[in-house]
Amino acid sequence: MRRQDATEAAAIIDRMLANLIATVPPKGRAGSQARTAIGDTRANALKLLMDDQIGPPLDLCFDLTRQAGATLQQIESVRAQLDQESPVSLGATLVRNASVRFCLATAGAMIATMTFVSRQDVVAIKTGMQQPFADAEEIAADDMDSMSFQALVKLHAAITNHLVETARPLPRMLQYRFADVLPTLVLAYRLYDDAGRADEVRDENKIVHPAFCPITGQALSA
Repeated sequence: MRRQDATEAAAIIDRMLANLIATVPPKGRAGSQARTAIGDTRANALKLLMDDQIGPPLDLCFDLTRQAGATLQQIESVRAQLDQESPVSLGATLVRNASVRFCLATAGAMIATMTFVSRQDVVAIKTGMQQPFADAEEIAADDMDSMSFQALVKLHAAITNHLVETARPLPRMLQYRFADVLPTLVLAYRLYDDAGRADEVRDENKIVHPAFCPITGQALSA
């Protein structure tokens, strides 16, 4: 890559990796490895770009960040920041687009290991991934980058199929309404015939005080 392009691309990578490192948990060996990899890549970004060797280090940064415990929402925030970039040179544009694809691939790897408790959770993830993939696929198509386009379509299809199959056996979330303010123990008994699920009711509805629950909320259908 030419120095002018590499200089602009290095600035984009630096901003992206600054956001990425913020998603890494502060403790643990995996977090330490991720921070080291990200720091090394930021420090050597310009040289790696000029040598056309930036791909593997970026891949490692995202993979280690995922292993360290970053969340899907955090990776999405990194992708959203990349969408705000407006590169001028061809090299910087290619790097921005490739970085977006790293985010989508990392999101796919995260979704593959996620545990869901209701269909609504699955639908929310599936819906949230639609537009990012559509945008990335459109960019690849406009650039006549058939390999990237096909890879994005296959990844998008694989994620969608996985989520559809995951949602199939899950219960739905239903709305409930009681006449009085009740504690979570009573709610759990009335909803599930099991007071031991009080914490589940509290978490599902983000109840502030377990003794004073709102009269409306959500519960699993089974």
